[in-house]
Amino acid sequence: MKVIFVTGGVLSGIGKGITAASIGAILKGMDHRVFCQKFDGYLNVDPGTMSPFQHGEVFVTEDGTETDLDLGHYERFLDVELNKYSSFTTGKIYEEIISRERKGEYLGGTVQIVPHLTDLIKEKITLGHQTSGADITIVEIGGTVGDMENEYLLESARQLHTELGRENAIFVHVALLPYLGASKELKTKPVQHSVRELMSYGITPDYLVLRADMQIPDDVLEKVARATGIQHSHVIPAATADSIYHVPLDFEENRLSEKLSASLGLPSRKCDLAKWEHLVDNISASEEILNLGMIGKYNDLEDAYYSLNEGLRTAGYFYRKNVRIQFIDATLVEKKGISVLEGLDGICIPWGFGERGIEGMVLATEYARTNKIPFLGICLGSQIMAIEFARNVLGIADANSEEFSPEGKSNVVRIMETQKSVRSKGGTMRLGTYPCEIRKRTLAHEIYGVETVSERHRHRFEFDPEYRERMEQAGFVVSAVSPDGLLAEIVELRDHPYMIATQAHPEFKSRPTRPHPLFLGLVREMGKNAKG
Repeated sequence: MKVIFVTGGVLSGIGKGITAASIGAILKGMDHRVFCQKFDGYLNVDPGTMSPFQHGEVFVTEDGTETDLDLGHYERFLDVELNKYSSFTTGKIYEEIISRERKGEYLGGTVQIVPHLTDLIKEKITLGHQTSGADITIVEIGGTVGDMENEYLLESARQLHTELGRENAIFVHVALLPYLGASKELKTKPVQHSVRELMSYGITPDYLVLRADMQIPDDVLEKVARATGIQHSHVIPAATADSIYHVPLDFEENRLSEKLSASLGLPSRKCDLAKWEHLVDNISASEEILNLGMIGKYNDLEDAYYSLNEGLRTAGYFYRKNVRIQFIDATLVEKKGISVLEGLDGICIPWGFGERGIEGMVLATEYARTNKIPFLGICLGSQIMAIEFARNVLGIADANSEEFSPEGKSNVVRIMETQKSVRSKGGTMRLGTYPCEIRKRTLAHEIYGVETVSERHRHRFEFDPEYRERMEQAGFVVSAVSPDGLLAEIVELRDHPYMIATQAHPEFKSRPTRPHPLFLGLVREMGKNAKG
């Protein structure tokens, strides 16, 4: 068992997730099997009930686990499918500890942070590694060294490092190197303090990744190495890149594959990053701009739609197009009308919860339908597409969703039968991967090229089948359904070049080197009539 622990210092949000994912990409480039885990200190059992404004998007794995958005980085960079063993919060760990105590599993003993909590963390790391069949597991510890809620996680990592030995467990510390404008210099003291803080927990980092918004001179790297006692060649500069997909290549320029192999006693292998080089070349060549309007609820925080944004942008890079996403709050469409949508080459209605902004989304959907603008709906977006069509084509003026109009008489979207008895909010939606059957001679079949696909879901509401026949007669096509035929999975319009929506979340399965077919189809259609 070999483990790489990734910790962060100075402040949060400096790129631990991208660092961990890039290290994983390098290891995978050497043909190693890699598994990733994220441990967070907050007391929520999972991020599923957290506001997107607080924590960004909720990433959903194949098995239906609601996780931190960093799991999306791992899956995209490693092109793997993670699971319930990949994401743990303090809330989830405490929940299990208390459950075991209530069952009497501790035989009347006093349950403590050490050894019971730390032992459970080590158990989760070991179990994840063993069940994945990985050669190396990368464990990211969320937050920043010095955070009170993360102390037991660092102690667990320290213990496991001792138990496994230095050749089997190493630490990578990511810290910010700030630039002081007044003196026009990069300041190393915050990094020094961060490393000393980590050392106070009994952990000496093997590698130090220095984050900065500019290139880091070698004399600064030498100064940090000397002040922290970390080998100079293991102090890795990480200047802010034009694209996060350049980071694995930047790391490999510092021969990180060779160094990690030596540190972990791995066989020396050539690191093949050809697909990353091809992607970066495509990004550099993507000069033609396509303007895509993202009409959502959480647009003042881009992290809320992180996987969706990356899926759409990388689909653009596939065609060497620069998909410029304009984040337009749906309430702005309500206030100012469709004038805010002019000049767009495509429109996307993403997922969301609650009534705010719904009418703006309906207006944007009508605008895309009547003006033949390429359109993609994701989850809520598919429900909005049904509501708009029922209102403006079938003439059902009060058509709505049961979510927004519980007592409405014309709800074309209703709560799923399996969700009616659900009372708890956390982890109770239709979550994870479900198969669906695609009808032939539809846009969906043309896009996917197969008759059965599996997509990940996260929702409670569905298109009401009672309206299906009437809407299909008017040109609203249910092009994919669940195997039992009851749930509408993908819908589209018959007389529109590209107006399609899915109840699922294709962004969770899209990869930067292998974009999702629905995103590729949207970009391809946008490029045909680009306004520039």
